[in-house]
Formats: sequence, structure tokens, C-alpha cells
Amino acid sequence: MIIAIDGPAAAGKGTLARKLATEFNLAFLDTGALYRATGLRVMRNGTDLADAQAVAAEAQNITLEDRENPALRDEATGDMASKVSAIPEVRAALLDYQRNFATNPPEGFFGSILDGRDIGTVVCPNADAKIFVTASDEVRAHRRWLELSAKDNTVQEAVVLAEMQQRDARDAARATAPMKAAEDAHLLDTSNLAIDAAFDAAKEFVSSKF
Repeated sequence: MIIAIDGPAAAGKGTLARKLATEFNLAFLDTGALYRATGLRVMRNGTDLADAQAVAAEAQNITLEDRENPALRDEATGDMASKVSAIPEVRAALLDYQRNFATNPPEGFFGSILDGRDIGTVVCPNADAKIFVTASDEVRAHRRWLELSAKDNTVQEAVVLAEMQQRDARDAARATAPMKAAEDAHLLDTSNLAIDAAFDAAKEFVSSKF
């Protein structure tokens, strides 16, 4: 069983994917963390974004420590992740890793669930269930602002909104694997849904695919 969860930042796809993974005994992969880890390596190593091969090498050398670094959640890391994800060589470097995880989940799991921006369209176009999770720009920006302001009370919600809209536009406009809903994806708008209600809706859809 392969489940693809896509959508923009702060729509709730990561939380839903984790809860669905627990509910259905699925191995979970946050593919965004792979791009964030690549972006973090690029920033820390001073890698030139114009050198596609060098950035792709950073993607190939991601370690478990990189994937678990608390700095992955920083806004600067997320912005850099959006930039490196637009590089075709980086996407190619990470594509095999994602597909292998999807089709060969660790022993003991019933299947896999991946969340990202191009899972249902590129990484796993034949996934058994696809969900595109979205929410209004304002709701998503407020959610992210609450998260960031807990660590830094100088963060301005209007700035978070503007940066999020810029990232969404960049992710949707990139030539390679743009962020978009697969034609056969179930659309789930969480703008007015609490997490439990959103999870119930996602669980009902996934259950219908078994």
C-alpha cells in the first residue's frame, strides 16, 4: 500500500501523514526533510547554487544527522529547500531514494506513506491513494507564524505570509516536478478543520482504497 500526501507548507500534510502512518501501520517518509537537509548543507558549506552538480552532491551526501537537525524547521532552511528543489539534478538525486522507500518499506510495515509536493504526480504516480492537502494562504501563514513566534517573538505574520506566497509561487512554477494536485488526488481543504476532523476525513478516504 502506497499513499501519497501532497500540498503546500503549513496545510497540515505532515501531521496527517504521521497520523495515517500510525493508523494503518505504514512506514513514513517526510520528503520535504530531504530537501531541507540539502538546503541546510548548501548553506552551511557555502555551496554555490549556480553549480547544479555541487548542490546535487550535497543531496547525495545527506546523513541521518542532517535529516534530524532541529535547524530543518528554520524559515531560512525552508526557503533554501524551495530553491534547491527547483534544480533538476537535485530532484534526480533524491528521486530514487524516495521511490525505493515507497516500494520497499522497512520490514513489519504494511506499506508506505510519503508527504511532499510531487509525490502523487512524479515520485509515486501509481500510488494507491493520493491526497492533496491545502488551506487558505492566510490560515497557513497564521499556523506557521504561531510555530515561529514561539521561538522568536519578533516574527511578523505579514512577513511570514509574503514569504510563504513567494515560496508557493516558486514551487508551482518550477519546470521540473512543479507542486500541483494529481488529477486523481482527493482534495482536502483544512482551512476550517481541526486536526481530528481533518484526520477523520483523510482516514475515511484512505480506508476506501483498501
